[in-house]
Amino acid sequence: MAFESLSNRLTAAFKHIVGKDKLSNKNMEAMLREIRIALLEADVNYKVVRDFIEQIRKEMVGVQVAESLDPSTMVYKIVRDEITRLLGEGQAELLYKQSGITTIMIVGLQGTGKTTSAAKIAKLIKEKQDRNPLLIAADIIRPAAIEQLQTLGKQIDCEVFTLGNKVNAIDTVNKGLVYAKANNFDTVIIDTAGRLHIDETLMNELDQLKRKYRPDEILLTVDALTGQDIVNVAKAFDDLLNITGLVVTKFDGDARGGGVLSVKAVTDVPVKFVGTGEKVDDIDVFYPDRMASRILGMGDLQTLVEKAEEAFDLELANKAMENMMNGTFSLEDMLVQMKQTRKLGSIGSILKMLPGMNQFASQIDSVDTDGVFKTYEAIINSMTPYERKYPEELRSSHKNRIAKGSGTTVSDVNKLINSFDKTRKMMASMGFGKYRKF
Repeated sequence: MAFESLSNRLTAAFKHIVGKDKLSNKNMEAMLREIRIALLEADVNYKVVRDFIEQIRKEMVGVQVAESLDPSTMVYKIVRDEITRLLGEGQAELLYKQSGITTIMIVGLQGTGKTTSAAKIAKLIKEKQDRNPLLIAADIIRPAAIEQLQTLGKQIDCEVFTLGNKVNAIDTVNKGLVYAKANNFDTVIIDTAGRLHIDETLMNELDQLKRKYRPDEILLTVDALTGQDIVNVAKAFDDLLNITGLVVTKFDGDARGGGVLSVKAVTDVPVKFVGTGEKVDDIDVFYPDRMASRILGMGDLQTLVEKAEEAFDLELANKAMENMMNGTFSLEDMLVQMKQTRKLGSIGSILKMLPGMNQFASQIDSVDTDGVFKTYEAIINSMTPYERKYPEELRSSHKNRIAKGSGTTVSDVNKLINSFDKTRKMMASMGFGKYRKF
């Protein structure tokens, strides 16, 4: 995940003040020096780093004077507030029209996930913001772009308007907007053409689209892995189009994050969305304050709660809890819990949202927990309903059949049963039902 290395470096920098009764010039400057190095190594613009450090230094002088306050707590708050300011204070929401059709134009270079981002945003605003979007395939340059958008549209149950790659983008958008109005769509998302690099042909086409249709939002997709080039690309597009926001893709990759931290300060263009994976669900609204907390290893419980509310089937969860309380928790219930937990993402990504647990996330992610879950699911699915309820009655012949049916080994079956036994034992020790010994 982007910012992971920076997060670790900043956490280490705070060791200079943790446990100190007050700030001294010595420990304050030592911490600032490490923060400066951490930001520069994360590829943050050097002018942004300079201003950032100077602002923190000014704020920390006040902490030195206020001796009654815990310095580490105050400094954490100062740094968090400054990172939030860098990222863009407040959530940069999409600007919808009060009435009529809201038009969103997606622009960007080829290879930045532009077409996929268009579909992801359509799915997000349809499901979470109660919008009725139409996707317009206006990228007639890349041969597979229209087919890709149509495939994605089917996945998210969102209509895609296209006139093929023989009709120019201006006419395609024009007829698409007419179609949207006639069919009561309230939002249009236009997937425009990209190039391998910024050139006059690309910019002329985008400028024509902007001048003719005056989109309410112009979102630029940028690749998190390109570092400082995010700022250069954003500035070039913004100079011509006055873009309203960024969609940062590949945010789940091993990006240093410096471009994301720099872009708002340099161009005044806010990040509105971040792509966190390849699936159409893998996109998040960008909240600067929450990201600042995660960068400092303080977690993001609010996002975790929201993800859980979206992912969990409350009826199934309540049934599993009821079985847990009365001591009838079975492998069937365990399977339900595993499936719902997997919807939240990897165990490592969950730990990153818990305060103080960021340092363990990479260790957990190095273990193939998703692979273990898939193995356990396959084993449980190969059992009969009775075997799921009473795994203690499984004999060697049963285990051999289950292993063969699930494409696993008897050893894997035994690991699952032992893990389940430990879970029930722990529940019993907490007062949840009676432990039935295997």
